[in-house]
Amino acid sequence: MRAVLVPSSGPAGVLQISEVDRPSPGSGQVLVRVAIAGVNFMDVYQRNGALTAPFVAGVEGVGTVVETGDGVDDLATGQRVGWLRGGQGSYAEYVLVDAAMAVPVPDDVADDVAAAVLMQGVTAHYLATDTYRVQPGDTVLVHAAAGGVGQLLTQVVKLRGGRVIGTVSTEEKAEVARAAGADELLRYEDVPDRVKQLTDGEGVAVVYDGIGGATFDASLASLRPRGVLVVYGNAGGPTPPLEIPRLNSGGSLYVTRPTVVHYTASRDELRARTDEVFGWVASGQLRVSIGGRYPLADAARAHEDLESRRTTGKLLLFPADGSSTI
Repeated sequence: MRAVLVPSSGPAGVLQISEVDRPSPGSGQVLVRVAIAGVNFMDVYQRNGALTAPFVAGVEGVGTVVETGDGVDDLATGQRVGWLRGGQGSYAEYVLVDAAMAVPVPDDVADDVAAAVLMQGVTAHYLATDTYRVQPGDTVLVHAAAGGVGQLLTQVVKLRGGRVIGTVSTEEKAEVARAAGADELLRYEDVPDRVKQLTDGEGVAVVYDGIGGATFDASLASLRPRGVLVVYGNAGGPTPPLEIPRLNSGGSLYVTRPTVVHYTASRDELRARTDEVFGWVASGQLRVSIGGRYPLADAARAHEDLESRRTTGKLLLFPADGSSTI
């Protein structure tokens, strides 16, 4: 089968399409024919050294079960499933997925929509419902509001009755964020001052920051007393060291660094989140934006586009269709 290998850590150019042996499922696993793989910053982090090379890239996708291993009794061959963890090596024509981490995809949710909403939709879900539980009337700051997570997070905050101030880098991205429901939009200059102006001097209840180093200080300074800074990614570089007294002087602030693993720790929790996200999609309450479609051989270009922040919405790889284009 064809797969995208990371032979050594490095820039996007290290990704290489290769022929590898098709695996067979072990106990508690299913073999899935991959219809679509999602492209995530987690893949970039792994490529840059978070996972020891060599390995097949990708952690997320949607496809059809073609073989089940021992002990798998709740999934069947021919069933459509999706996964956002437990399926390392998803940039391939086939992948082994832990059965406990494979979730059924509803008939009324298309493959591309399901692949585009799994990782980012579940991330938006736990950020707004658990990491900081948005309440009606809360004003929140969403960095990179036109990005894949940013658009979904904005919509989930609005579903929960919150008000969204978003940051964007261009007017084109501002239009995307407005369409997702952002109430106010800012560029990245003078963010704390602008936030205070928009909140009558108080600041926001929570900042959702997937950028990290480039926005960390401004995020802290934008919070109201007892506000929460949620750093869920570092697309803009690592966060600087934090002197704990800053939390006191800023107003008894909180800082947390959540990850999807800890918010999908059990199959029940994973299913509860994916079921609600898929339900929002099927009912039209959550709109999913796809920013690029690439054949498997163009995985390096997909990574370059993601890292350059040239795109909005989710980027997808199509292992079986070499004719797919952005």
